[in-house]
Amino acid sequence: MLNRFFNSQTKTITGAAGILAISYLISGFLGLFRDHLLAGQFGASLELDVYFAAFRIPDFVYNIIILGGLIVAFLPLFSEYFSQKKTEAWQMTNYILNAFLFFLISISLILFILTPWLINWIFPGFGPEAKKIAIPLTRLLFLSPIFFGISNLLSGILQYFNRFFVYSLTPILYNLGIIFGILFLAPKFGIFGVGIGVILGAFCHMAIQIPAARNCGFSYKFLFNLRYPALKRIFKLMIPRVFGVAANQINLIVITAIASMISAGSIAIFNFSNNLQSLPIGIIGASFAVAIFPALSRAWAEGKREEFIEKFSSVFRQILYLTIPISALVFLFRNLIVKIILETGQFGVFDTKLTATCLGLFACSVFAQSLIPLFVRAFFSWQDTKTPTLITILAVFLNIILAFSLTYLLTFPNLFTDFIKNSFTLAGIDNISVIGLPLAFSISAIFQFALLSILFYRRIKKIPTKGT
Repeated sequence: MLNRFFNSQTKTITGAAGILAISYLISGFLGLFRDHLLAGQFGASLELDVYFAAFRIPDFVYNIIILGGLIVAFLPLFSEYFSQKKTEAWQMTNYILNAFLFFLISISLILFILTPWLINWIFPGFGPEAKKIAIPLTRLLFLSPIFFGISNLLSGILQYFNRFFVYSLTPILYNLGIIFGILFLAPKFGIFGVGIGVILGAFCHMAIQIPAARNCGFSYKFLFNLRYPALKRIFKLMIPRVFGVAANQINLIVITAIASMISAGSIAIFNFSNNLQSLPIGIIGASFAVAIFPALSRAWAEGKREEFIEKFSSVFRQILYLTIPISALVFLFRNLIVKIILETGQFGVFDTKLTATCLGLFACSVFAQSLIPLFVRAFFSWQDTKTPTLITILAVFLNIILAFSLTYLLTFPNLFTDFIKNSFTLAGIDNISVIGLPLAFSISAIFQFALLSILFYRRIKKIPTKGT
Protein backbone atom coordinates (compact mmCIF):
# COMPACT_ATOMS: atom_id res chain seq x y z
CA MET A 1 0.00 0.00 0.00
CA LEU A 2 2.76 2.45 0.98
CA ASN A 3 4.78 1.46 -2.10
CA ARG A 4 1.77 2.13 -4.36
CA PHE A 5 1.21 5.50 -2.67
CA PHE A 6 4.81 6.65 -3.16
CA ASN A 7 4.91 5.43 -6.76
CA SER A 8 1.52 6.81 -7.80
CA GLN A 9 1.36 8.65 -11.12
CA THR A 10 -0.24 12.08 -11.61
CA LYS A 11 -2.74 11.91 -14.47
CA THR A 12 -3.33 15.59 -15.32
CA ILE A 13 -1.47 18.91 -15.51
CA THR A 14 -3.90 20.36 -12.98
CA GLY A 15 -3.15 17.52 -10.59
CA ALA A 16 0.60 18.03 -11.01
CA ALA A 17 0.23 21.77 -10.44
CA GLY A 18 -1.87 21.12 -7.32
CA ILE A 19 0.72 18.74 -5.86
CA LEU A 20 3.54 21.19 -6.60
CA ALA A 21 1.60 24.11 -5.10
CA ILE A 22 0.94 22.17 -1.89
CA SER A 23 4.60 21.17 -1.76
CA TYR A 24 5.73 24.79 -2.22
CA LEU A 25 3.27 25.87 0.48
CA ILE A 26 4.45 23.29 3.05
CA SER A 27 8.09 23.87 2.17
CA GLY A 28 7.53 27.63 2.36
CA PHE A 29 6.03 27.43 5.84
CA LEU A 30 8.86 25.16 6.94
CA GLY A 31 11.24 27.75 5.51
CA LEU A 32 9.56 30.45 7.58
CA PHE A 33 9.81 28.26 10.68
CA ARG A 34 13.48 27.62 9.82
CA ASP A 35 14.12 31.37 9.60
CA HIS A 36 12.21 31.90 12.86
CA LEU A 37 14.54 29.44 14.58
CA LEU A 38 17.63 30.99 12.99
CA ALA A 39 16.56 34.48 14.06
CA GLY A 40 15.90 33.32 17.61
CA GLN A 41 19.14 31.35 17.86
CA PHE A 42 21.54 33.82 16.24
CA GLY A 43 19.73 37.14 15.62
CA ALA A 44 20.91 39.49 12.86
CA SER A 45 24.48 38.66 13.78
CA LEU A 46 27.87 38.27 12.14
CA GLU A 47 27.62 34.50 12.56
CA LEU A 48 24.36 34.37 10.62
CA ASP A 49 25.79 36.70 7.96
CA VAL A 50 28.60 34.19 7.49
CA TYR A 51 26.09 31.32 7.25
CA PHE A 52 24.17 32.99 4.41
CA ALA A 53 27.38 34.09 2.68
CA ALA A 54 28.81 30.55 2.85
CA PHE A 55 26.02 29.35 0.53
CA ARG A 56 27.00 31.62 -2.33
CA ILE A 57 29.97 29.70 -3.81
CA PRO A 58 28.49 26.15 -3.48
CA ASP A 59 25.18 27.49 -4.82
CA PHE A 60 27.03 28.98 -7.77
CA VAL A 61 28.41 25.53 -8.65
CA TYR A 62 24.98 23.92 -8.30
CA ASN A 63 23.15 26.56 -10.32
CA ILE A 64 25.65 26.66 -13.18
CA ILE A 65 26.10 22.91 -13.70
CA ILE A 66 22.78 21.49 -12.51
CA LEU A 67 20.10 24.20 -12.65
CA GLY A 68 21.67 25.81 -15.71
CA GLY A 69 22.23 22.64 -17.69
CA LEU A 70 21.13 19.27 -16.40
CA ILE A 71 17.55 20.23 -15.46
CA VAL A 72 16.89 22.02 -18.77
CA ALA A 73 18.46 19.45 -21.10
CA PHE A 74 18.09 16.01 -19.51
CA LEU A 75 14.30 15.54 -19.56
CA PRO A 76 13.68 16.21 -23.28
CA LEU A 77 16.72 14.09 -24.19
CA PHE A 78 15.60 11.24 -21.94
CA SER A 79 12.12 11.43 -23.49
CA GLU A 80 13.59 11.10 -26.98
CA TYR A 81 15.79 8.13 -26.07
CA PHE A 82 13.06 6.36 -24.07
CA SER A 83 10.54 6.59 -26.92
CA GLN A 84 13.04 4.87 -29.23
CA LYS A 85 14.79 2.29 -27.05
CA LYS A 86 14.33 1.93 -23.28
CA THR A 87 17.63 0.17 -22.57
CA GLU A 88 19.58 2.87 -24.38
CA ALA A 89 17.73 5.56 -22.37
CA TRP A 90 18.83 4.01 -19.07
CA GLN A 91 22.36 3.63 -20.44
CA MET A 92 22.37 7.30 -21.45
CA THR A 93 21.15 8.23 -17.95
CA ASN A 94 24.15 6.54 -16.34
CA TYR A 95 26.61 8.16 -18.73
CA ILE A 96 25.17 11.59 -17.96
CA LEU A 97 25.00 10.97 -14.20
CA ASN A 98 28.63 9.87 -13.98
CA ALA A 99 29.88 12.68 -16.22
CA PHE A 100 28.12 15.36 -14.17
CA LEU A 101 29.32 13.79 -10.92
CA PHE A 102 32.86 13.91 -12.29
CA PHE A 103 32.53 17.63 -13.07
CA LEU A 104 30.81 18.43 -9.77
CA ILE A 105 33.37 16.63 -7.63
CA SER A 106 36.33 18.04 -9.60
CA ILE A 107 35.08 21.64 -9.45
CA SER A 108 34.13 21.31 -5.78
CA LEU A 109 37.60 20.00 -4.89
CA ILE A 110 39.31 22.86 -6.75
CA LEU A 111 37.10 25.46 -5.07
CA PHE A 112 37.58 23.69 -1.71
CA ILE A 113 41.31 24.43 -2.02
CA LEU A 114 40.71 28.00 -3.24
CA THR A 115 38.09 28.83 -0.57
CA PRO A 116 40.30 31.18 1.54
CA TRP A 117 41.17 33.27 -1.52
CA LEU A 118 37.56 33.29 -2.75
CA ILE A 119 36.25 34.45 0.65
CA ASN A 120 38.77 37.32 0.70
CA TRP A 121 37.82 38.35 -2.83
CA ILE A 122 34.03 37.94 -2.76
CA PHE A 123 33.33 39.21 0.78
CA PRO A 124 35.73 42.10 1.33
CA GLY A 125 33.73 43.36 4.31
CA PHE A 126 34.48 40.24 6.38
CA GLY A 127 37.10 40.63 9.09
CA PRO A 128 39.40 37.89 10.46
CA GLU A 129 36.73 36.53 12.84
CA ALA A 130 34.14 36.18 10.06
CA LYS A 131 36.64 34.57 7.68
CA LYS A 132 37.64 32.08 10.36
CA ILE A 133 34.05 30.78 10.37
CA ALA A 134 33.28 31.29 6.66
CA ILE A 135 36.13 29.21 5.23
CA PRO A 136 35.39 25.83 6.92
CA LEU A 137 31.61 26.35 6.64
CA THR A 138 31.85 27.02 2.89
CA ARG A 139 34.02 23.93 2.48
CA LEU A 140 31.43 21.82 4.31
CA LEU A 141 28.64 23.10 2.06
CA PHE A 142 30.48 21.93 -1.08
CA LEU A 143 28.92 18.51 -0.40
CA SER A 144 25.46 19.87 -1.18
CA PRO A 145 25.92 20.38 -4.98
CA ILE A 146 27.00 16.73 -5.29
CA PHE A 147 23.85 15.42 -3.56
CA PHE A 148 21.67 17.89 -5.46
CA GLY A 149 23.27 16.86 -8.76
CA ILE A 150 22.22 13.23 -8.29
CA SER A 151 18.85 14.32 -6.93
CA ASN A 152 17.95 16.50 -9.91
CA LEU A 153 18.74 13.80 -12.43
CA LEU A 154 16.46 11.45 -10.47
CA SER A 155 13.84 14.23 -10.48
CA GLY A 156 13.98 14.30 -14.28
CA ILE A 157 13.21 10.56 -14.36
CA LEU A 158 10.30 10.92 -11.92
CA GLN A 159 8.83 13.83 -13.86
CA TYR A 160 8.93 11.82 -17.09
CA PHE A 161 6.96 9.03 -15.40
CA ASN A 162 4.61 11.54 -13.69
CA ARG A 163 5.77 10.58 -10.18
CA PHE A 164 5.18 14.11 -8.91
CA PHE A 165 4.26 13.09 -5.36
CA VAL A 166 7.73 11.78 -4.45
CA TYR A 167 9.32 14.69 -6.31
CA SER A 168 7.21 17.15 -4.29
CA LEU A 169 8.59 15.77 -1.00
CA THR A 170 12.19 16.78 -1.77
CA PRO A 171 12.10 20.48 -0.73
CA ILE A 172 10.14 19.55 2.40
CA LEU A 173 12.80 17.07 3.49
CA TYR A 174 15.54 19.58 2.71
CA ASN A 175 14.02 22.14 5.07
CA LEU A 176 13.41 19.49 7.73
CA GLY A 177 17.12 18.62 7.59
CA ILE A 178 18.08 22.25 8.24
CA ILE A 179 15.53 22.55 11.06
CA PHE A 180 17.00 19.41 12.64
CA GLY A 181 20.43 21.04 12.48
CA ILE A 182 19.17 24.23 14.15
CA LEU A 183 17.30 22.43 16.94
CA PHE A 184 19.67 19.59 17.79
CA LEU A 185 23.12 20.38 16.39
CA ALA A 186 23.45 24.17 16.65
CA PRO A 187 23.31 24.21 20.49
CA LYS A 188 26.51 22.13 20.51
CA PHE A 189 28.28 23.08 17.26
CA GLY A 190 26.96 26.62 16.67
CA ILE A 191 26.48 27.69 13.07
CA PHE A 192 28.37 24.57 11.91
CA GLY A 193 25.49 22.52 13.31
CA VAL A 194 23.17 24.34 10.91
CA GLY A 195 25.62 23.59 8.08
CA ILE A 196 25.51 19.88 8.94
CA GLY A 197 21.72 20.13 8.84
CA VAL A 198 21.97 21.58 5.30
CA ILE A 199 24.02 18.58 4.16
CA LEU A 200 21.58 16.19 5.86
CA GLY A 201 18.68 17.91 4.08
CA ALA A 202 20.46 17.70 0.70
CA PHE A 203 21.12 13.98 1.27
CA CYS A 204 17.43 13.37 2.09
CA HIS A 205 16.47 15.41 -1.00
CA MET A 206 18.36 12.79 -3.02
CA ALA A 207 17.63 9.63 -1.04
CA ILE A 208 13.80 9.88 -1.07
CA GLN A 209 13.82 9.65 -4.89
CA ILE A 210 16.06 6.60 -5.26
CA PRO A 211 13.40 3.90 -4.57
CA ALA A 212 10.89 5.57 -6.92
CA ALA A 213 13.53 5.93 -9.67
CA ARG A 214 14.41 2.25 -9.31
CA ASN A 215 10.72 1.42 -9.53
CA CYS A 216 10.62 3.29 -12.84
CA GLY A 217 13.42 1.05 -14.16
CA PHE A 218 16.61 2.95 -13.30
CA SER A 219 19.59 0.90 -12.19
CA TYR A 220 22.96 2.53 -11.49
CA LYS A 221 25.96 1.41 -13.52
CA PHE A 222 29.39 2.97 -13.74
CA LEU A 223 29.45 4.01 -17.40
CA PHE A 224 31.88 6.82 -18.15
CA ASN A 225 32.72 8.40 -21.49
CA LEU A 226 33.06 12.16 -21.89
CA ARG A 227 32.67 11.73 -25.66
CA TYR A 228 29.29 10.06 -25.37
CA PRO A 229 27.00 11.68 -28.03
CA ALA A 230 24.21 12.61 -25.59
CA LEU A 231 26.66 14.62 -23.48
CA LYS A 232 27.60 16.76 -26.47
CA ARG A 233 23.92 17.51 -27.09
CA ILE A 234 23.33 18.44 -23.45
CA PHE A 235 26.26 20.83 -23.40
CA LYS A 236 25.03 22.44 -26.62
CA LEU A 237 21.56 22.95 -25.14
CA MET A 238 22.78 24.24 -21.81
CA ILE A 239 25.20 26.96 -22.99
CA PRO A 240 22.67 29.82 -23.42
CA ARG A 241 20.86 28.88 -20.22
CA VAL A 242 24.12 28.77 -18.26
CA PHE A 243 24.86 32.43 -19.01
CA GLY A 244 21.48 33.48 -17.62
CA VAL A 245 21.87 31.38 -14.47
CA ALA A 246 25.46 32.59 -14.03
CA ALA A 247 24.28 36.19 -14.24
CA ASN A 248 21.71 35.58 -11.49
CA GLN A 249 24.29 33.92 -9.27
CA ILE A 250 26.80 36.72 -9.81
CA ASN A 251 24.00 39.10 -8.93
CA LEU A 252 23.43 37.36 -5.58
CA ILE A 253 27.16 37.26 -4.87
CA VAL A 254 27.48 41.00 -5.56
CA ILE A 255 24.47 41.75 -3.34
CA THR A 256 26.02 39.65 -0.55
CA ALA A 257 29.36 41.42 -1.02
CA ILE A 258 27.69 44.84 -0.77
CA ALA A 259 25.74 43.75 2.31
CA SER A 260 28.95 42.48 3.94
CA MET A 261 30.32 46.04 3.81
CA ILE A 262 27.26 47.74 5.34
CA SER A 263 26.96 46.46 8.93
CA ALA A 264 26.73 43.21 10.85
CA GLY A 265 23.36 41.59 10.23
CA SER A 266 22.75 43.19 6.80
CA ILE A 267 23.16 39.90 4.91
CA ALA A 268 20.76 38.18 7.31
CA ILE A 269 18.17 40.98 7.01
CA PHE A 270 18.27 40.85 3.21
CA ASN A 271 18.00 37.05 3.13
CA PHE A 272 15.19 36.89 5.70
CA SER A 273 13.09 39.42 3.78
CA ASN A 274 13.88 37.72 0.47
CA ASN A 275 12.80 34.35 1.88
CA LEU A 276 9.51 35.83 3.11
CA GLN A 277 8.62 37.39 -0.25
CA SER A 278 9.63 34.20 -2.12
CA LEU A 279 6.77 32.20 -0.59
CA PRO A 280 3.93 33.53 -2.82
CA ILE A 281 6.27 33.54 -5.84
CA GLY A 282 6.98 29.83 -5.37
CA ILE A 283 3.40 28.81 -4.64
CA ILE A 284 1.80 30.82 -7.45
CA GLY A 285 4.41 31.74 -10.06
CA ALA A 286 6.55 28.60 -10.08
CA SER A 287 3.73 26.06 -9.79
CA PHE A 288 1.70 27.61 -12.64
CA ALA A 289 4.76 28.00 -14.87
CA VAL A 290 5.94 24.39 -14.37
CA ALA A 291 2.42 23.01 -14.89
CA ILE A 292 1.67 24.97 -18.10
CA PHE A 293 5.06 24.42 -19.78
CA PRO A 294 4.23 21.02 -21.40
CA ALA A 295 0.90 22.36 -22.73
CA LEU A 296 2.58 25.44 -24.26
CA SER A 297 5.28 23.27 -25.84
CA ARG A 298 2.73 20.89 -27.38
CA ALA A 299 0.52 23.70 -28.70
CA TRP A 300 3.49 25.43 -30.30
CA ALA A 301 4.94 22.22 -31.78
CA GLU A 302 1.57 21.43 -33.37
CA GLY A 303 1.26 24.96 -34.81
CA LYS A 304 -1.79 25.86 -32.70
CA ARG A 305 -1.03 29.55 -32.24
CA GLU A 306 -4.48 30.48 -30.94
CA GLU A 307 -4.45 27.66 -28.38
CA PHE A 308 -0.99 28.75 -27.28
CA ILE A 309 -2.17 32.35 -26.77
CA GLU A 310 -5.33 31.23 -24.98
CA LYS A 311 -3.47 29.01 -22.50
CA PHE A 312 -0.78 31.62 -21.89
CA SER A 313 -3.32 34.42 -21.38
CA SER A 314 -5.40 32.31 -19.00
CA VAL A 315 -2.42 31.54 -16.76
CA PHE A 316 -1.16 35.13 -17.02
CA ARG A 317 -4.48 36.44 -15.69
CA GLN A 318 -4.65 33.87 -12.90
CA ILE A 319 -1.16 34.74 -11.68
CA LEU A 320 -1.90 38.46 -11.86
CA TYR A 321 -5.23 38.17 -10.04
CA LEU A 322 -3.62 36.19 -7.23
CA THR A 323 -0.35 38.08 -6.79
CA ILE A 324 -1.62 41.69 -6.80
CA PRO A 325 -3.85 41.34 -3.70
CA ILE A 326 -1.22 39.19 -1.97
CA SER A 327 1.45 41.84 -2.69
CA ALA A 328 -0.81 44.54 -1.24
CA LEU A 329 -1.47 42.50 1.90
CA VAL A 330 2.22 41.74 2.38
CA PHE A 331 3.06 45.44 2.03
CA LEU A 332 0.34 46.55 4.45
CA PHE A 333 1.06 43.90 7.10
CA ARG A 334 4.84 43.68 6.62
CA ASN A 335 5.64 44.73 10.19
CA LEU A 336 3.22 42.24 11.70
CA ILE A 337 4.49 39.42 9.45
CA VAL A 338 8.12 40.00 10.40
CA LYS A 339 7.28 40.52 14.08
CA ILE A 340 5.36 37.22 14.31
CA ILE A 341 7.85 35.13 12.33
CA LEU A 342 11.25 36.59 13.20
CA GLU A 343 11.16 38.86 16.27
CA THR A 344 12.35 36.45 18.89
CA GLY A 345 15.45 35.80 20.99
CA GLN A 346 18.40 37.72 19.55
CA PHE A 347 16.35 39.32 16.76
CA GLY A 348 15.51 42.81 18.09
CA VAL A 349 13.09 45.64 17.28
CA PHE A 350 15.47 47.52 14.94
CA ASP A 351 16.18 44.27 13.06
CA THR A 352 12.41 43.78 12.69
CA LYS A 353 11.90 47.32 11.32
CA LEU A 354 14.66 46.99 8.72
CA THR A 355 13.52 43.52 7.65
CA ALA A 356 9.89 44.69 7.38
CA THR A 357 10.94 47.64 5.22
CA CYS A 358 12.93 45.32 2.95
CA LEU A 359 9.91 43.00 2.73
CA GLY A 360 7.65 45.94 1.79
CA LEU A 361 9.99 46.95 -1.02
CA PHE A 362 10.20 43.35 -2.25
CA ALA A 363 6.37 43.15 -2.22
CA CYS A 364 6.21 45.86 -4.89
CA SER A 365 7.68 43.42 -7.45
CA VAL A 366 6.05 40.12 -6.42
CA PHE A 367 3.70 40.30 -9.43
CA ALA A 368 6.66 40.74 -11.81
CA GLN A 369 8.75 38.00 -10.19
CA SER A 370 5.78 35.60 -10.38
CA LEU A 371 5.15 36.28 -14.07
CA ILE A 372 8.78 36.13 -15.24
CA PRO A 373 8.92 32.26 -15.10
CA LEU A 374 5.79 32.08 -17.30
CA PHE A 375 7.32 34.35 -19.97
CA VAL A 376 10.64 32.50 -19.82
CA ARG A 377 8.92 29.15 -20.41
CA ALA A 378 6.96 30.64 -23.29
CA PHE A 379 10.27 31.52 -24.96
CA PHE A 380 11.62 28.05 -24.13
CA SER A 381 8.58 26.49 -25.84
CA TRP A 382 9.72 28.34 -28.99
CA GLN A 383 13.17 26.75 -28.43
CA ASP A 384 14.53 30.24 -27.81
CA THR A 385 16.87 30.32 -24.81
CA LYS A 386 18.89 33.30 -26.03
CA THR A 387 16.26 36.06 -25.65
CA PRO A 388 15.36 35.44 -21.96
CA THR A 389 19.07 34.97 -21.19
CA LEU A 390 20.01 38.35 -22.69
CA ILE A 391 17.15 40.05 -20.82
CA THR A 392 18.26 38.40 -17.56
CA ILE A 393 21.80 39.68 -18.06
CA LEU A 394 20.52 43.22 -18.70
CA ALA A 395 18.36 43.05 -15.56
CA VAL A 396 21.33 41.84 -13.50
CA PHE A 397 23.51 44.72 -14.72
CA LEU A 398 20.76 47.17 -13.81
CA ASN A 399 20.35 45.60 -10.38
CA ILE A 400 24.08 45.76 -9.61
CA ILE A 401 24.31 49.42 -10.66
CA LEU A 402 21.22 50.33 -8.62
CA ALA A 403 22.39 48.31 -5.60
CA PHE A 404 25.68 50.21 -5.42
CA SER A 405 24.00 53.58 -6.08
CA LEU A 406 21.07 53.23 -3.68
CA THR A 407 23.05 51.77 -0.77
CA TYR A 408 25.54 54.61 -1.14
CA LEU A 409 22.76 57.21 -1.36
CA LEU A 410 21.28 55.92 1.92
CA THR A 411 24.56 56.32 3.84
CA PHE A 412 24.20 60.07 4.41
CA PRO A 413 21.34 62.55 5.09
CA ASN A 414 19.51 63.69 1.95
CA LEU A 415 15.95 64.04 0.64
CA PHE A 416 15.82 60.42 -0.50
CA THR A 417 17.03 59.07 2.86
CA ASP A 418 14.56 61.29 4.72
CA PHE A 419 11.73 60.14 2.43
CA ILE A 420 12.51 56.46 3.09
CA LYS A 421 12.80 56.98 6.86
CA ASN A 422 9.54 58.90 7.05
CA SER A 423 7.65 56.51 4.76
CA PHE A 424 8.66 53.40 6.68
CA THR A 425 8.94 54.87 10.22
CA LEU A 426 12.65 54.23 10.57
CA ALA A 427 13.45 57.15 12.86
CA GLY A 428 16.18 56.29 15.32
CA ILE A 429 17.99 53.86 13.01
CA ASP A 430 21.24 55.38 11.79
CA ASN A 431 22.30 52.93 9.08
CA ILE A 432 19.49 51.98 6.66
CA SER A 433 21.72 51.27 3.63
CA VAL A 434 20.59 47.64 3.40
CA ILE A 435 17.18 48.89 2.21
CA GLY A 436 18.81 49.89 -1.08
CA LEU A 437 19.28 46.19 -1.96
CA PRO A 438 15.61 45.09 -2.13
CA LEU A 439 14.68 48.41 -3.77
CA ALA A 440 17.24 47.78 -6.52
CA PHE A 441 16.08 44.16 -6.82
CA SER A 442 12.42 45.16 -7.25
CA ILE A 443 13.16 47.83 -9.86
CA SER A 444 15.28 45.41 -11.92
CA ALA A 445 12.62 42.64 -11.63
CA ILE A 446 9.93 45.00 -12.97
CA PHE A 447 12.31 46.03 -15.76
CA GLN A 448 12.92 42.37 -16.66
CA PHE A 449 9.18 41.62 -16.68
CA ALA A 450 8.45 44.68 -18.85
CA LEU A 451 11.12 43.79 -21.40
CA LEU A 452 10.00 40.16 -21.60
CA SER A 453 6.39 41.30 -22.07
CA ILE A 454 7.26 43.72 -24.89
CA LEU A 455 9.37 41.22 -26.83
CA PHE A 456 6.85 38.42 -26.26
CA TYR A 457 3.91 40.39 -27.61
CA ARG A 458 5.92 41.75 -30.53
CA ARG A 459 6.94 38.25 -31.56
CA ILE A 460 3.53 36.63 -31.06
CA LYS A 461 1.94 39.17 -33.44
CA LYS A 462 4.44 38.37 -36.19
CA ILE A 463 3.92 34.60 -36.07
CA PRO A 464 1.22 33.34 -38.45
CA THR A 465 -1.40 30.79 -37.48
CA LYS A 466 -0.37 27.33 -38.72
CA GLY A 467 -3.39 25.44 -37.51
CA THR A 468 -6.24 25.33 -35.06
